[in-house]
Amino acid sequence: MTGQVIVGLDGSEESLAAVEWAAEEARVRQVPLGLVHVQELPANPEVPQSQVVEAAERAGELLRETAERLRAEHAGLDVSVSQTTGRAAEELTAAANTADITVLGSRGLGRASGFLAGSVSLAVVGSAVNPVVLVRAHDERRAVGDGMLVGLDLDHVSDALLAFSFAEADRWKIPLRFMHSWTLPASYGYAALMDPALGIDQSEHLGRTMQGLLEPWRRRFPEVEATAKAVVGSSALQMVEASGEAELVVVGRRTRRLPLGPHLGHVAQAVIHHSPAPVVVVPLA
Repeated sequence: MTGQVIVGLDGSEESLAAVEWAAEEARVRQVPLGLVHVQELPANPEVPQSQVVEAAERAGELLRETAERLRAEHAGLDVSVSQTTGRAAEELTAAANTADITVLGSRGLGRASGFLAGSVSLAVVGSAVNPVVLVRAHDERRAVGDGMLVGLDLDHVSDALLAFSFAEADRWKIPLRFMHSWTLPASYGYAALMDPALGIDQSEHLGRTMQGLLEPWRRRFPEVEATAKAVVGSSALQMVEASGEAELVVVGRRTRRLPLGPHLGHVAQAVIHHSPAPVVVVPLA
């Protein structure tokens, strides 16, 4: 894996927002930025070749103009361009597998509806071996958000997720908020309603467990302010609700593959579709 940030560019507002996000990420990481455009093969073989050529020329001009603008706005930023033809999901996934992090645009329908992630974005985040960020248009979370929110599954703790979260927070000098959600087993029945202390005791126990997991990382990144909280309720709903105050949301994805293709868990799906903040999906070992 080479040290670089990759971003998909197709001229849409979402992809242009992703470019701005990626440029800042590359600047902070002090690595090159790669702009990638994939021209899909025509679904209709009867499309005139002249139209295909014209589309390729427009894409090339977009890449060149965007690269020139970024070099002017970010002194010293190394920007390269790549224009390929093929299936967008496959080409972008291949590019993502060569990068430290890949940034893609994702349509937003407002805070009520959240993300409307396309099939290409979902395919890339579900398949790439490195972290992928989904950014919506007109995002200002880095200016107004309250640090980074990270979903932590205590049943599948991942060093990859913790390493990414602490390193990213350290680069951007923002606080980290780790959240683990849990529910009482159904066997508790009405006991949970009759004795609220059951939930309090378990949350406190899980909170102490989280603190223990984070302690080695706090020592490695002493300047990062990291807090941990265990909450009762659906993991997906709790993460989506908490994402409203975050400037960046991080979730993990286990790297299992199903017969029908890559799999995204329900928490990652919910956050991708409904978070108002950019979402990073980190593949887990």
